[in-house]
Amino acid sequence: QVQLVESGGGLVQPGGSLRLSCAASGTVFSIGTMGWYRQAPGKQRELVATITDGGVTNYGDFVKGRFAISRDNAKKAVYLQMNSLQPEDTAVYYCNAEIRIWRLGIIIMQDYWGQGTQVTVSS
Repeated sequence: QVQLVESGGGLVQPGGSLRLSCAASGTVFSIGTMGWYRQAPGKQRELVATITDGGVTNYGDFVKGRFAISRDNAKKAVYLQMNSLQPEDTAVYYCNAEIRIWRLGIIIMQDYWGQGTQVTVSS
């Protein structure tokens, strides 16, 4: 069974940095777009960044050059380097991936989510 496992969240002071990691476990045929989303208390989940299997990236407007998404296809992993963190970046960050798997002899694409990792920016 395929799962996305996240790590790297925590408490950081304003202006600090964190690196989030997410790796897919289980047998996959291939992985398409991978990304990070976040959800703050009382707010809707929003896009942070995505990266295609070809390396094309897309960021939410609020990122403003502070974050960088990358991936390692051999490790089935995606990363989010977050710099210049501010209190408004406090949220649960979720990893997402479009993963192709074999199911009953055919290849299907399914959308997977990680369990979420808490990022808290506070002094």
